[in-house]
Amino acid sequence: MLLSKINSPQDLKSLSIEELKTLAEEMRGYLLTVLSEHPGHFAPNFGTVELAIALHYVFNTPHDKLVWDIGHQAYPHKLLTGRRDAFPTLRQHGGISGFLSRAESEYDVFGAGHSSTSIAAALGIASARELNKEDYRVIAIIGDGGLTGGMAFEALNAAGDFKTDMVVILNDNQMSISPTVGAFSKYFNRMVTNPTYNVLRTGAKELVKRLAPEAARPIAKRIEAALKPGTLFEELDFRYFGPIDGNDLEALLPVLEGVRELRQPILIHTITKKGKGYPPAESDSMKFYSVSGKFELATGKSLALKSAVPKYTDVFAETLIALAKDDLRIVGITAAMPNGTGLDKFQAVYPRRFFDVGLAEQCAVTFAAGLATTNLKPVAAIYSTFLQRSYDQLIHDVCIQNLPVAFALDRAGLVGADGPTHHGVFDFAYLRQIPNMVVMAPKDENELQHMVRTAVEYNNGPIAFRYPRGNGVGVPIDDELHALPIGKGEILRDGDDLLIIAIGNRVHPALEAAEILKESGISATVVNARFVKPLDEELLLPLAEKIGKVITVEDGVLMGGFGSAVLEAISDRGMTGVRVKRLGIPDAFVEHGDTDTLYAQCGIDTDAIVREGLKLART
Repeated sequence: MLLSKINSPQDLKSLSIEELKTLAEEMRGYLLTVLSEHPGHFAPNFGTVELAIALHYVFNTPHDKLVWDIGHQAYPHKLLTGRRDAFPTLRQHGGISGFLSRAESEYDVFGAGHSSTSIAAALGIASARELNKEDYRVIAIIGDGGLTGGMAFEALNAAGDFKTDMVVILNDNQMSISPTVGAFSKYFNRMVTNPTYNVLRTGAKELVKRLAPEAARPIAKRIEAALKPGTLFEELDFRYFGPIDGNDLEALLPVLEGVRELRQPILIHTITKKGKGYPPAESDSMKFYSVSGKFELATGKSLALKSAVPKYTDVFAETLIALAKDDLRIVGITAAMPNGTGLDKFQAVYPRRFFDVGLAEQCAVTFAAGLATTNLKPVAAIYSTFLQRSYDQLIHDVCIQNLPVAFALDRAGLVGADGPTHHGVFDFAYLRQIPNMVVMAPKDENELQHMVRTAVEYNNGPIAFRYPRGNGVGVPIDDELHALPIGKGEILRDGDDLLIIAIGNRVHPALEAAEILKESGISATVVNARFVKPLDEELLLPLAEKIGKVITVEDGVLMGGFGSAVLEAISDRGMTGVRVKRLGIPDAFVEHGDTDTLYAQCGIDTDAIVREGLKLART
């Protein structure tokens, strides 16, 4: 087995082309074996096997710097850079990350969890190289999906202007997580796949060769240039090579070796196939973008048992579809995540009222603001961690103008195996400080459907509701939807010794903790706050003053979060006799792992609430 002998990229250098091809197949086999048992991002990595081999074969890594975008395409890179044996620990607590991590390997030059960052990062590294008078190559690898993000174009613009010596690899597989959207993607797809284009371009090349009159040659060359898919990049002062079959080592290696000695902005356009080498993934790369459980190797059929409890994402989507039937103002917006947010279901029913702007959250938010000025009701469904990318747009374009945009924040709180780049733990803190913004979180899947209606019917400004990844808690679902009163919480349990104020998915653990505390003779009042902003001070402050001992629990950061809001309200009222213990995410980035382990680690699970409740009640 060749793969077993590859402990670093240096071990590739002595291999022949045929041995590199064999290595590629071995890597696919190993990826398949591990990922069928340990879930992770699947199809994108099968498409980048040859690309990773070629890059490490041609360039002198880690001296030369490879800057990968996002990380969903970098598992082969991990296998070649000393992490082969650790690969079965992928995305598990204490194991290696599913993304790029500088702390994990010197070959991971720049951390990557969110999209469209690689070109700007590579530009920074290349510019520092020039300032320090050093000599190494810098190569950014970005997918065509990542290229739909505005930051990628900003970096291309700057790199061309600076005339920076760097290489950009455009890994074009016509997909991001869902099919890549946008005019730019359509342009590439049209040029690369249209046989008429290929015939015309070949004819133009022959015309350049055969025309005798020297005066005619510039005209023929302009014809060829006009047909070349890289014209846009060359206008940005990048030298364009491609398109090249990115799954063909014999095509890739000569190009990479040829550009290695060039000293200018270069873009190499490679065409790769998601899921390559595994037929089920090749035929359904969306399904196999990421696998969430074990599956049968021969067929690709999932072996995971389907839960009878609905996912929060599905409850959101189905509720929005039902509401949109009677309210023609409702439109759905996503930033390249129709499947992840459930809006693909909305799109199937209301295709003309669905908008996917690509991996461009800033555009999504301002686009929603524009829609809101016309009396439509835009619902922007964006992962909590990705909404961070559009913070200025939230303030400047939505909240200052007090526009009625509804934000559905999926994957809020700790998300498990995706780790620190994807934990949606900052939203309470970064949203509640913005004037005009309403922020709420449901205790379970039933309350979520009522919050969707609340958000859609709220017309006094922006409103956000956040909900976790995965399945609900298994409560009955009401047949009738109703809007919740803005800023009002609810008492779920009465007690005299302790007040537990919980928000979102920490409400049910708080109820479990109260039941356990009862066995120790401690009675606790449990409140579902529902709203972080406006906080229900009329309900919470009298209870806090009466009981005097308060625990707040949230699946969000402690600094500036929900507990801080409660503490501020108590302090502003001058209630000096009230003791408050806040439970939440500490001032640290939480690593990846299963959510139960992470909840315990952060001290926000049932056992932690019991421990703190006993301490507080007995002192």
